[in-house]
Amino acid sequence: MFESFKEPLLPKAKYYLRLLYHVATAVGIIAGSLLMGVLGYHFLEGQPWLDAILNAAMILGGMGPVNALHTPAGKLFAAAYALFSGVIFLVIAGILFAPAVHRFLHKHNIQLEADDAASKEDR
Repeated sequence: MFESFKEPLLPKAKYYLRLLYHVATAVGIIAGSLLMGVLGYHFLEGQPWLDAILNAAMILGGMGPVNALHTPAGKLFAAAYALFSGVIFLVIAGILFAPAVHRFLHKHNIQLEADDAASKEDR
């Protein structure tokens, strides 16, 4: 997906498209995760749709549940969803930071190669 260290640095316009693609991917993962949480709270815990959205969003955002849970299935779902949400947070961070980190490392690698070539010419 990314250019190798031997290829030139991606032009800014294509880099911004890459960033947009990664943001869209992250938003899609967040929307799918939120939908999964809403459905779980609604069908397993029997919460109304608005409460299910609120609880799913709060868990996914790392804040914790708002309403008390009453059913064993709802409690097990909430535990699994909370663990899932923690992993999704790390995945989203990786997806969003990957293009910038890659560009930074790629730019410095190109710079190091240019410095190495210049130092070999000086010898």
